Amino acid sequence: MSQLNFTIKLIIFSIIVPFCFQLGAISSFAATPQNFTSIAKKVTPGVVNIRTVKVMKGDRNRFNFFGRSPFEKNDPFNDFFNRPYGKKKNFTQRSLGSGFIIDEEGYIVTNHHVIENADEITVVLEDEKEFKAEIIGRDPYTDIALIKIKTDKKITHLTLGNSDILDVGQWVVAIGNPFGLSHTVTAGIVSAKGRIIGSGPYDDFIQTDASINPGNSGGPLLNMKGEVVGINTMIVAGGQGIGFAIPISMAKGIIEQLKSKGDVTRGWLGVTIQDLKPEIAQYYGIKEKKGALVISVIPGDPAAEAGIRPNDIIIAVNGKKIESGRDITTTIADIGVGEFAKITIIQKGKQKTVKVKIGKRPDSYAALEQTEKKQSDDLGIRLSEITPQIARQLNLDKGSGIIVAAVSPNSKAEKAGMLQGDVIVEINRKTIENVQDFKKEIKSIKKDETIAFLIKRVRTGLIVIQIKK
Repeated sequence: MSQLNFTIKLIIFSIIVPFCFQLGAISSFAATPQNFTSIAKKVTPGVVNIRTVKVMKGDRNRFNFFGRSPFEKNDPFNDFFNRPYGKKKNFTQRSLGSGFIIDEEGYIVTNHHVIENADEITVVLEDEKEFKAEIIGRDPYTDIALIKIKTDKKITHLTLGNSDILDVGQWVVAIGNPFGLSHTVTAGIVSAKGRIIGSGPYDDFIQTDASINPGNSGGPLLNMKGEVVGINTMIVAGGQGIGFAIPISMAKGIIEQLKSKGDVTRGWLGVTIQDLKPEIAQYYGIKEKKGALVISVIPGDPAAEAGIRPNDIIIAVNGKKIESGRDITTTIADIGVGEFAKITIIQKGKQKTVKVKIGKRPDSYAALEQTEKKQSDDLGIRLSEITPQIARQLNLDKGSGIIVAAVSPNSKAEKAGMLQGDVIVEINRKTIENVQDFKKEIKSIKKDETIAFLIKRVRTGLIVIQIKK
């Protein structure tokens, strides 16, 4: 009898154990969807393809069959084939992008760069019906645009989700028009959140390995419920499986402003800032070593009126701790124009709170550049006085120059090799002790004359950089 019981137990064990292992395997892979069919069927009708036409002035090459000539610059046929025949004519440039419908009224979200400077915008639905679209509003700073089509038929629109609750590793789906291949569905995971890639002052991208390619711009990134959690925006050139999307939680407020008034109003302090470096934090005795260093202050703007000065450190806004320069930009942007904000700063080693009436950020890149140019010269550099703390850190004598706080991309200074953190000691053999000395010497130099800068660079020593004015 005992032998029988043992046999029965052995049989049961041989059946149950493999079954348990199988259950474990199923459980371990339960988070992996078998397919994305239901999501694709649900949301694809709400995703659109966007075709734009731009009228370009001039005359493009007529015979560019092979793209790049094997003869390069010495191509003997270049003058023959590419020489304009008769009067130059304008030509059209076409491009493709994506977007998604957000309501039954026909409002569509896409990227600003998809419709920028477009003379004609055509929206193509999943059933291949085409509609002319009008631009409702756009925001270059975040690369978001809102357009609209008019249609009597009922159209599918997508639900906006909550990107704040996204987790790294979570499954997401991208739908768009890559390379003109309409309504392409790809899937992947959230690779990272809060990515700052230098595209603008409001960088806060979702990184994903869901395949995103040219033409996907403006299309939706969706969670497994079919809700929009991001706006697909860009890729890393040459990168495999690295794409970026604007978080929908950040985009919602912008979309509402575009819908209601056609543009976006943001708060403005009127300062140039940078992250607080550890050595500066140490000098000012900031234990947490977090905050934003004020590089320059625009005269007459809110910060200047409130008494904020260059080299001040901003550590909090309305009680909210500031950890970086980016925190300042996004926090101030969300404060209404005309409202007052309590900004906590460290000024000359002492902490205090100032009350600032928030201004309006310039409406365009051109206006912003013009405003900031007040604190920059045509060489492409921003300057700051050397504080005693900086002097000690860089082992400088009192009154031994001014520090380069920033260098503009593609400027004369950058091309000549000047770097952020360089100390300008002399100009054309004349000692420079402050910014006023700098401006005086630069003003005295005529256009096209060479300016010789004696520079002290950390870990390098003295060097000379020459720039033609």
